Amino acid sequence: MLIEVCIESVHGALAAQSGGADRVELCAALVDGGITPSAGLITACRKAFQGRLMVIIRPRGGDFLYTEEEELVMLEDIRQAKVCRADGVVFGCLQSDGTIDMGATGRLLRQAQILDLDVTFHRAFDMTPDPVQALDDLISVGIPRVLTSGCHATALQGADTIAELVRHSAGRITVLAGGGVTPANAAELVRQTGVTEIHSSAKSRHVSKMSYRRPGLSMASSQPPNDYEWNVADADIVQQLVKALS
Repeated sequence: MLIEVCIESVHGALAAQSGGADRVELCAALVDGGITPSAGLITACRKAFQGRLMVIIRPRGGDFLYTEEEELVMLEDIRQAKVCRADGVVFGCLQSDGTIDMGATGRLLRQAQILDLDVTFHRAFDMTPDPVQALDDLISVGIPRVLTSGCHATALQGADTIAELVRHSAGRITVLAGGGVTPANAAELVRQTGVTEIHSSAKSRHVSKMSYRRPGLSMASSQPPNDYEWNVADADIVQQLVKALS
């Protein structure tokens, strides 16, 4: 049984190393579902963790429908992950109808293969309308592994779908089960699904050691993360700022 731990810090890498994890998936901003970490963080986690290091390639939070410009960023981030000595990358691209974006997925996969990097298609898979068809699409394009909760909030809730995907895969792609996996339910999840790899954040709450905390001010956004809405810079507002200060 292979255990992958999802981390977003050097502390997480050290914990995964100490705890005996086989592989880690390194992300930034897990509150947004994970985005591409900095080169500095990848390098530091590479030094801290001796097992397999997978790096998420996701240029922003929100949905998985990417522009041509965003895809170019992802291709460069794959190259940078290799420079920082990652073992693999994790990405997922969908079309507007929720099906797998075969073109973008194939191009990112080829970039990874050229650089001899392992690949996982992440939980964008769980946003597809037909998981069996999506699995066939990933198999046809050559993706070696898919992370899924069985299209449910947790992998245990989606265990029946995950088991169906394992049977349907017939060894052609690895099904990595993740989503709410804990020490209390991991064995039951494996028993129900037949997976050979599990993915967990294995997290506990960390409390800041700051002794001074400014009252009434927070740097955290008051807007909760949303799969289908996110903030971007607006050219009209930029122009209004320039005009207001001219």
